[in-house]
Amino acid sequence: MEIIISENKQILGKTAAKRGAELIRKAILERGKANIILATGASQFEMLGELVKEDIDWSLVTGFHLDEYIGISDTHPASFRKYLRERFADIVSPKAFNYVNGSIDPYGECMRLENLIGEHPIDVAFIGIGENSHIAFNDPPTDFETEKAYLVVKLDEACRKQQLGEGWFPTINDVPEKAISMSIKQIMKSKAIICSVPDHRKADAVKKTVEGAISPMIPASVMRNHKAAWLYLDKDSASLLS
Repeated sequence: MEIIISENKQILGKTAAKRGAELIRKAILERGKANIILATGASQFEMLGELVKEDIDWSLVTGFHLDEYIGISDTHPASFRKYLRERFADIVSPKAFNYVNGSIDPYGECMRLENLIGEHPIDVAFIGIGENSHIAFNDPPTDFETEKAYLVVKLDEACRKQQLGEGWFPTINDVPEKAISMSIKQIMKSKAIICSVPDHRKADAVKKTVEGAISPMIPASVMRNHKAAWLYLDKDSASLLS
């Protein structure tokens, strides 16, 4: 895992998007198409804002996303489907974008998405790290071994408090307790991982990810086992690194 530290989150976003765009263009050059994964949340604002400006033939790109709350509509302010439509899909018009629908039978949705992603090997996964070191909604202790591509998960208290703190919900009681999440193993199948993690509130999670044990208690630490992973930090998120 290569670590890149930028002066601020704006430079982080631009640098991460540039590397990701190079990898997408490489896949298109080699195979005539590319498949990507996109994350959501406040940590991805700058990266996504730069990625949509890149010179990419998006008509050759198929997208997936990492997770979605169970039981909220795609018009809810916190919906990740809404987030990705407004910040990505409606701007660049990709060939297809396979949203996670948390408004229908979640187990059936997991099966549907597993079949789809099995037909679309991922070239680049754009992800983040949560304050509790989760990736997607794989909170600690997470399952490193399941072969399932998508899971129904229960969100831990730290994860739910992060969603409240980022302003997506008015009260903690409004934050859903369950979600559909891409699994760790599915994320790790990606040919390349671009992980963007700005802000001081992520500094402890970053330190554990980089310097702690590779452990289900630190889900993001698994990225250290990936052969083509880049961790993009700003000075704030890198501030606790030795």
